[in-house]
Formats: sequence, C-alpha cells, structure tokens
Amino acid sequence: MVISSSNNYSKSNLDVIKISTANKKHLKRFTQNGQIQIYQSSFRGSYSSIIRDSLRNAALGRKVLLVQFMKGGVEQGIANAVKLCGNLTWVRSSHSFDQYNSEEIENNENLKRSIHESTYELWNFCKKELLSGEIDQIILDEIFLAIEMKIIDKDDLISTLENRFISGDVILTGTAIPKDLLLMANQITELRS
Repeated sequence: MVISSSNNYSKSNLDVIKISTANKKHLKRFTQNGQIQIYQSSFRGSYSSIIRDSLRNAALGRKVLLVQFMKGGVEQGIANAVKLCGNLTWVRSSHSFDQYNSEEIENNENLKRSIHESTYELWNFCKKELLSGEIDQIILDEIFLAIEMKIIDKDDLISTLENRFISGDVILTGTAIPKDLLLMANQITELRS
C-alpha cells in the first residue's frame, strides 16, 4: 500500500521556473502542497501500515511527524517526543490515560479536562507544523475521534488544511469522518478487517 508520493520538493516549498522568450526572462512561482489522504476503519488500532510507512519514509530521508491524538499511557507530550530514524518525530499525548472509553471520560470532569488540554496542546503543535513548511509528511492519527469528542474544532482543522504549507502528504485517520473532510481528500482508503 503506497501512502505517499515519492516526489521530493524543495524545503521552501517554492519552485522557480525560468521561462525564456527571446531576451526576456519570466519567473513563475507556484506552491506545491501534498495530498490529503484519509484512512478510515470501523475499528481503532488498524493503522499499523501507516506507522510502518512513516518509518520507511523517515529512513529514506523525509522529515515525518506522527501525532497520535488519542493514545496515552506513556506521559510523552511534545516535550518528550520520540525521534526515530533521525527524521521521524513521534508524539503522543502528555496525558497517561488512553482514550478508548469515552463514557468513562465523560463521567470524570478532571480526567476530561486533562485529556482535552493535552490533546489541544498536540493540535496547536500540529497546526504550527502544518503551516511551517518544514515537515515532508504529517500523520494525524485518530484526529477524527478528537473532533467527535469535541476537543478539536472541525472547522479549525479544515481551515488549517486549506492553508497548510507542506510539500508532502497529510494523512488523517479515524473511524467517523465528517463529510466535509471527505470532500477535501485527494485519497480515501477504507481499511477492513
């Protein structure tokens, strides 16, 4: 399964084409944003192929950011991001609770607030990276669950994706994907068991 293009674009994300006609030179600038890819599945934990491919891309020299919004258990957070293959930054929530049981979260206000704060911190970090142009591939794992739980605003995600400035692909995963995000995608892959 191929999840990203093999094109390698310039770091500044601007390619300059020189077109000569007679003695005049015209410069034309264009930006190249990668594709928006959505991977959906009816169950959580089915995206191991995406993680595998992110490792492969990092080993090939691409800068990759993998953010797992709804995974906890390691008290990692942005400050303790894991670096793999020299180019893969892997970040999970700073909260130690793994967000599988939304009912338990809803019934505990302190837990809910803590999860919301740590997940929103991840989202702000991702927004900065999506707009910076310094990463070749960004994977937002289970971002749709964060939207469903009303931690991340869907319109904020859409706006950020529309204004992104990365040369590579943005990969979004989840189970319940809002229709307006499906319409933005260049590729939609449904994973089945």
